[in-house]
Amino acid sequence: MTTRSRWLLPDGVDEQLPPGAARLETLRRQVLDVFRVWGYRLCIPPQVEFLDSLLSGIGEDLELQTFKLTDQISGRMLGVPADMTPQVARIDAHRLPTEGPQRLCYLGPVLHTVPDKSAGSRNPLQVGAELYGHAGIESDSEIICLMLEVLCELGIDEIILDLGHMQIFRGLVNAAGLDHAAEHELRESLLRKSSPDTEQILRHAKVSAKLSPLFRALVTLSGGVDVLTRAARELAAAPAAVREALTALTALVQLIGTRRPEVEFHIDLAELRGYHYHTGPMFGAYTRSQGRVIAWGGRYDNIGAEFGRARPATGFSTDLKLLAAICPYAAPLECAIYAPHANDPALIAEIHRLRHSGRIVIQGLPTQVGGARELGCRESLTKDGATWQVRKIESE
Repeated sequence: MTTRSRWLLPDGVDEQLPPGAARLETLRRQVLDVFRVWGYRLCIPPQVEFLDSLLSGIGEDLELQTFKLTDQISGRMLGVPADMTPQVARIDAHRLPTEGPQRLCYLGPVLHTVPDKSAGSRNPLQVGAELYGHAGIESDSEIICLMLEVLCELGIDEIILDLGHMQIFRGLVNAAGLDHAAEHELRESLLRKSSPDTEQILRHAKVSAKLSPLFRALVTLSGGVDVLTRAARELAAAPAAVREALTALTALVQLIGTRRPEVEFHIDLAELRGYHYHTGPMFGAYTRSQGRVIAWGGRYDNIGAEFGRARPATGFSTDLKLLAAICPYAAPLECAIYAPHANDPALIAEIHRLRHSGRIVIQGLPTQVGGARELGCRESLTKDGATWQVRKIESE
């Protein structure tokens, strides 16, 4: 490694310099305040855990994204979290056990071994909220409305809410008795919205004439809320589990629409990302100006089963750095005050008073290079008799 390259960061890893860090801190406080007034309690999971804990349940899909290292004390494998959800599930199961609903939120850095496909970041600042202990659409609605409230608080509007339900596809797969390979291929073809591939897989897997049209219908069942009416008609012959999931999704849309009438819905019954851990409604928030999802989540019941407590669960998360890049933001106009280097008790007392009131005071240092303006100060403390007064620095 050359001397010149030693200061470079790894690909996909970024740092926040003072202006960006101040912006993130402002947004962090806004988001946590929203969580607080909704009754979600903040928890701060550790930045390293035993690997088998991190990769339990939902975490199994994150194995390739997780940095691994050896604990020098126990000799066991450790992991740097790539997602905080498994950690919060462990907290719900063992650190804060309760039989009733539990609302938790979190905000902190995570680390990915490879960049996210759409965002490209390997060190997101993950923020999210989770509701444990309730299995109805009311808790799904609460989490989705909380996500929308966070985006609204940050000035992100004209949101398109993408909705699907994992049990629609999973119910058809169970009824068809597909093996793991055929299930995987079919899921991938539906994600691509590829009718020819879907047709070929159905023929190769010898799916019955009764179920094949239902799988084919999923490719085209995407669009506005009218898709739900069409889906009820085209999936009328589906197994009961599929029809129940569709009914629940329709009720969820109605419930959210009542609470957030300004939101535009997009229904996609072939949206199957997160298949290995989602168990019910899935959702993502988009804006017309962005080509990618900006916040996402869904139901993942029994995520705590690996920790000995199977509980209903639903939640959402996002990357605060992603939101910071797209939300409107006006940096606060803070005028710093320059104080000369001196040990005058009156000066020290005035500096203390100003700082205690929230003003920024930068005291000069002996033989420093640059003066008040170079430090970003537009005012200075000037001695007036026995007292020190704040005065505007005149332009040169």
